[in-house]
Amino acid sequence: MQHYLVNLIVSLTLLLGLTSPLFANTLSIRITDEIQQAVADTVVELIPGNSDLTRPSTAGSIAQQNLTFVPFVSAYTAGTYIEFPNRDKTRHHVYSFSPAKTFEIELYAGKPEAPVLFDKPGIVSIGCNIHDYMQAYVYIGESPFLAISDSEGKVHFDGLTDDTYQLKLWHPWQKKDHDSLSLVLDHDTSIDLTLAVEQKQKPKAPKRGFGN
Repeated sequence: MQHYLVNLIVSLTLLLGLTSPLFANTLSIRITDEIQQAVADTVVELIPGNSDLTRPSTAGSIAQQNLTFVPFVSAYTAGTYIEFPNRDKTRHHVYSFSPAKTFEIELYAGKPEAPVLFDKPGIVSIGCNIHDYMQAYVYIGESPFLAISDSEGKVHFDGLTDDTYQLKLWHPWQKKDHDSLSLVLDHDTSIDLTLAVEQKQKPKAPKRGFGN
């Protein structure tokens, strides 16, 4: 009977280890500016000290819709293929001259034949050669642990193993580079962070009609 109980305990332990990560932690972050206003569209990247960062290639999408790029800010891991579907009735000419990724998709409608591979970490600024006001940003990170703050400036990560993480913040309107932080996670954690940004209005299509 004792031998049976030992085997049962071992089997249950192995099963739990396969079905749920051990020492899984959550991290909740709230990001505000210097006057305590919530900062949306802030990219948060967590780079673990001991975990393997290699991930298979994934897919992303940045659309042209209502004569704007949607979303305004994206975050993907290096090695991601991103599509640029055009959902407008007019054609667009999408391009970037950023060092992290230079590419050009000439005038087109619908969906381009092939996605664009973003294989180098860095910031990619995207524009349209036909509509100068159209602008979007892509943060290409080293780590798969990426998130973007919502309208309340909040970001949430689940399933983080015990580790020391390098935490990076980035926003297209930040006034200066934000110094990375070292964060030890061994339990559920909530933190508030301040990021110096110049609050602006996102790009939008100009009004049409008489007088505009």
